[in-house]
Amino acid sequence: MNAETQRRRERRVLFLGKRLSYRNENTHRATFSIFHFSHSPFSPSEMLRFGDIELDVPFVQAALSGYSDLPMRRIARRYGAPYTLNEVVLDKLVTQRGKTRKRVLTVEPDDHPVGGQLMGANPDEFGAAAFDMCEAGYDVIDINFGCPVRKVLGRCRGGFHLSQPGVALGIVRRVHDAVDKRCPITVKLRRGIDESAESARNFFAILDGVLEIGAVAVTVHGRTVKQGYIGPSDWGFLERVKRHVGDGIVLGSGDLFSAAAVMRMLAETGVDGVSLARGCIGNPWIFDECRALYAGRPLPPPPSVTEQGRAIAAHFQESVRVHGARLAARVMRKFGIKYSEHHPHARQVRDAFVAVRSARDFEAVLECWYDPRGDWPPVKRRQGPGDLVAAGASPDISPRSTQRPRRVER
Repeated sequence: MNAETQRRRERRVLFLGKRLSYRNENTHRATFSIFHFSHSPFSPSEMLRFGDIELDVPFVQAALSGYSDLPMRRIARRYGAPYTLNEVVLDKLVTQRGKTRKRVLTVEPDDHPVGGQLMGANPDEFGAAAFDMCEAGYDVIDINFGCPVRKVLGRCRGGFHLSQPGVALGIVRRVHDAVDKRCPITVKLRRGIDESAESARNFFAILDGVLEIGAVAVTVHGRTVKQGYIGPSDWGFLERVKRHVGDGIVLGSGDLFSAAAVMRMLAETGVDGVSLARGCIGNPWIFDECRALYAGRPLPPPPSVTEQGRAIAAHFQESVRVHGARLAARVMRKFGIKYSEHHPHARQVRDAFVAVRSARDFEAVLECWYDPRGDWPPVKRRQGPGDLVAAGASPDISPRSTQRPRRVER
């Protein structure tokens, strides 16, 4: 780590050490005391860059399988995300004619800067898909070497590549050659297949290789592939990675469920940025909260029920425009489950969203549970992961109550 990087990290640690009271966040029982800051410890010269793309803040929305579609990305940007990634797509679905190819290769004018994340097994298909996505208008091509879902691993995709550095680096070379410097390349990694020494050697061989080939940044999740989403993310490993690459750009990921956690990761690990994944599903406000702390301002109050309703309604309207009313109702049900965690009557609201079967049902939930005229209890800030769903898995939408939305006495 060079002297400037060390000074930057010490400045961040001093800032966070004085301002955050932390207790065992890895068990999701964290308590934070946020005060007003007269200045931010983060310098404008530390802006996060992907090639020629410059971001004004170092936290981005990750690619989220089954979630980060155009409506979610638009809502994230509305609440402060400077950069978003499309949900991961198989390389062969990009190159083969069909509805998926048409959808993936449609990049809207207001959806920039945006990254397109690819996953697959064959270097040739990776290269062809990356070329098509670059031509379609994606600003960055991201390669997924981190997905831990069993079905994905069984088909030699995602995190499986961490066990075969030769194939992994062959994929990166093919993508790099295909886009010919027109699109920056980034790579998503986990800290290895498992805890073995061989896994660590493979990880660092891939890490060094992708940067040598020309990737402009890597995102590293602090869990192994074998862990999936169980147990804490190893932030100490993220610090080790940043020290190892020096001036190379590293984004950290894992256990980021609050703005305070984002600031703490930046301070403690020295990473250049962070990638918000599950922590921003049904929680677009986290980007505004991160912006406030990053700028040295107080943490905003949690969103009121009325504010929540406005955000959910806007998200639903975007989903209807993109997917049509019938599909939007199904797509938004899983988002509603996550949004409900902010509501003072979280369990009842969750059950109401689970029962949604049509666009009218979804609108009825908003009318009943997000009525701005309602006398709602105070909103408490969501802490911890809530009802988490791993990327690529199906949410548990088994209704605890099958009743349709109805107005309740408050």
